[in-house]
Amino acid sequence: MSTDTSTDQRPGGREPGSKGLRGGAIGLMSSVVIGMASTAPAYSLAASLGLIVVLAGEKAPGIMLLAFVPMYLIAVAYRELNSAEPDCGTTFTWAGRAFGPWAGWMGGWGIIAADIIVMANLAQIAGQYTFLLFGLTELAASTLWTTVAGVVWIVVMTWICYRGIEVSARIQYGLLGIELVVLAVFAVVALVKVGTGDAPEGSMVPSISWLWPSGIGLTELVAAILIAVFLYWGWDSAVACNEESDEPGRTPGRAAVLSTLLLLVTYALVAVATVAFAGTGTEGIGLGNPENADDVFAAIGPAVFGDSWLGGALEVLLIVSVLTSSAASTQTTILPTARAALSMGAYRAIPQTFAKIHPRFLTPTWATWGMGIASVAFYVGLTLLSTNVLADSIAAVGLLIAFYYGLTGFACVWFFRKQLRGRALWTKGVLPLLGGLMLLAAFVLSCIDYADPGRGETVIFGIGGVFVIGIGALVLGAVLMGVYSRIAPAFFRGETLVPGDADLLLTRPQPPHLMLPDSEEGLVVAPDLSNLPPGQRPLDGDKG
Repeated sequence: MSTDTSTDQRPGGREPGSKGLRGGAIGLMSSVVIGMASTAPAYSLAASLGLIVVLAGEKAPGIMLLAFVPMYLIAVAYRELNSAEPDCGTTFTWAGRAFGPWAGWMGGWGIIAADIIVMANLAQIAGQYTFLLFGLTELAASTLWTTVAGVVWIVVMTWICYRGIEVSARIQYGLLGIELVVLAVFAVVALVKVGTGDAPEGSMVPSISWLWPSGIGLTELVAAILIAVFLYWGWDSAVACNEESDEPGRTPGRAAVLSTLLLLVTYALVAVATVAFAGTGTEGIGLGNPENADDVFAAIGPAVFGDSWLGGALEVLLIVSVLTSSAASTQTTILPTARAALSMGAYRAIPQTFAKIHPRFLTPTWATWGMGIASVAFYVGLTLLSTNVLADSIAAVGLLIAFYYGLTGFACVWFFRKQLRGRALWTKGVLPLLGGLMLLAAFVLSCIDYADPGRGETVIFGIGGVFVIGIGALVLGAVLMGVYSRIAPAFFRGETLVPGDADLLLTRPQPPHLMLPDSEEGLVVAPDLSNLPPGQRPLDGDKG
């Protein structure tokens, strides 16, 4: 049995997977670059490695390895789900298929909320390092001027994303290339100095025992892993650009897995080199010194590169790498959020205005600029409120990451539940389930920990500020979802995004192909018409 597709009308007049984005614009390499750049390797290490060392000591490289496990497992889930339905809504679409529209909406909200919150921190870092690059330390220490510079960075990167995915990808090649080269040079120089005995007092000889986090308390272990998960977060941007890929069902999934593997190598190498060179002491350049936790590279960079003109140049490049890292991540954070909003608009989960595409640039117009405006408003608002609240909001991002990554893992298992045989049992079942369970455990334990008023920088209503911001963001999403379901109920009734599993998935974007003049294209539907979309009529294939 087949269907006549001439009357099929999808949300906004578009087929899912064909929302007007520029198809075939990026390949595997560009997708990997976008996935890696979105994690901001240099900035993430500078801002987080010291915090991990405070919690785990010399076992910090082991924390990097342990945090990689759930990230890899969820990357496998993304790969499998993307191969079945390459939709730029990712978690929104897949959770909606597996668990229904309400779960899908919350998955999409998790992506948007996490990205808007983290944009504030990325913009702040980009603003500070812009001034540090030119030696303007007083301006770098000014909340007003770093905020102004951060807002400028958000606007510039939003404009670049608006101009097209090819422009964004080309810029990412340069920005990511700078930071990876500088990180590699930093790690090699540090390890060579440790090996030759030229490292400062307190340095340590690398040990294989560093790669297993034994002897760490459960509370410290969970907190360190959640911070490390934040380091890996962002590789899913490669999948969010799936509809602009050369092979939407294959390239983005491969890019996601490759991104996590390359990040593991980068983080493990730099972590080992940094711990070995600086040690874990609580004084001087030791990584256990709380004064070094905010930026370990600024603390130990001069000692690693020395006082020569070459060392000075490399130290400047280290500042440049953190600047380009935060700037690149600002750009690649806008990309997936705009596309998640685009997909939600196309399925009428939010106003259809967000599904509008620029006719020339073929990018989401309202979704891209809406992301930029929301990020500026959030950044400026929290800065005016309190820098401590801004700091806690960044920690709260870890809760949102665990939420929507974990949801994706569970969605993969349920979506493919009828296909869990042979190899698929592992790639579509066991591995995504383990990843989801790990992140669920991290989410629950972290909620318990962050609810303690003694944790974080702020206390709200007698509860830890990190917990209130993270869970509050999810509650806010649930409230907005409830309100919009009354305004535009079609999506929430399952009329625009039809729940189902992999066996009932009806359409997938297909490349142009030759057909005989008297042939017509149809879609195979189930005998009981259970996957027949609204607006289509069944035709008997035998009768034409």
